[in-house]
Amino acid sequence: MATIRNSSPTKQKAQRERKRQDEVLEASAKLFHEKGYSDTTVQDVADALGMLKGSLYYYIDTKEDLLFNLLVQVHDEVDELLEEVKAMPGLTPLQRLEIYVRRLTSYNLYNLDRATVYYHDVDRLSEDRRSVIMARRKSENQFVARLIRQAQQDGDADDSMDAIILTNFVFSTMIWTYRWYRPQGFDAEMVADLCSKFAIGGITGFP
Repeated sequence: MATIRNSSPTKQKAQRERKRQDEVLEASAKLFHEKGYSDTTVQDVADALGMLKGSLYYYIDTKEDLLFNLLVQVHDEVDELLEEVKAMPGLTPLQRLEIYVRRLTSYNLYNLDRATVYYHDVDRLSEDRRSVIMARRKSENQFVARLIRQAQQDGDADDSMDAIILTNFVFSTMIWTYRWYRPQGFDAEMVADLCSKFAIGGITGFP
């Protein structure tokens, strides 16, 4: 019988550190969403985690680190989602776009605290850090614009409309949900499905 090896102490420590970092960002997202980034203090985050303020500074240097690290984490997860959609075989550009819109909208709705902070507070970052986030956001915009242009070239979308404008409309449809969606009022999957249909309908010209 094979022996199951325990993880090395170093690996276990790394896993604990990663888990704690995720907890720090989760608590930060909740507080930033509820109180606002400006009104939330490092002490508030430490209190929510049941730890000393000095212990929290093991993970950060400033409050802005919490916001930046949170937005980077959101982008990492969204990029993973995007790569999964890119890798799906046998889809037309419109089919791929519809799946992407549905999945990204679902991500936003199921991660409402983080999505709200991401869209609402990105301008709170220093210029250098904001540039990092906006550069990553640009790659998502390019992905959607490219799919729209391909659909127009294939005759599946209205080519009389500018692809960049349509791209902005698509993201507005996905993003604005954070302003009004509440889990108690609407089913997340229903909302995501409607957003995807609305976005595709706009691109094809509501035939």
